[in-house]
Amino acid sequence: MELIFASGNAHKIKELNDKSPGHIQVISMREKGFEGEIAEPGETLEENARIKADFIYDLFGENVFADDSGLEIEALDGAPGVFSARYAGPDCSFEDNNKKVLIELAGEENRRAHFRTVIHLILNGEHFSFEGAVNGTIIAQLKGTEGFGYDPIFLPEGHDRTFAEMSLAEKNSISHRAQAVEKLIHFLHSR
Repeated sequence: MELIFASGNAHKIKELNDKSPGHIQVISMREKGFEGEIAEPGETLEENARIKADFIYDLFGENVFADDSGLEIEALDGAPGVFSARYAGPDCSFEDNNKKVLIELAGEENRRAHFRTVIHLILNGEHFSFEGAVNGTIIAQLKGTEGFGYDPIFLPEGHDRTFAEMSLAEKNSISHRAQAVEKLIHFLHSR
């Protein structure tokens, strides 16, 4: 069975194929023939994941899944959340986003946050959702050079290093995305 991932990220596709049951092959939307970008006007991660999955399903009428991830900070009422990638503006860098968060949290004692990933799957016309989350805190300055996004300011619970101070393998063993993917793969194994 072919399963379209509403993403063009080759790294994610390879990772998923390595973990998928033998009877399932994950292919990107680019491999299927869609080269464009999918608008993400949703107000939640769940909405954006479903919008992307629905878009590709409507285009090809085949089994598909999509994901969306974000950093949610308690003291900022869940922000940046669905706007994580563009929190500091439309053409911002990872550094711009981190600086904005640190400025907004200056003097704030509650620095609790979590990273969350939501996967929306459409399988044989049925809709399913999977979620992964990792709790942690936002530290006061950037630490580490690995990873991307908010990794240099996010200290996962139970660890003494930020995501950016961990190897990719270490981060992937505990990350929100890895948890959601594991739930998806477990579900697919049961089908």
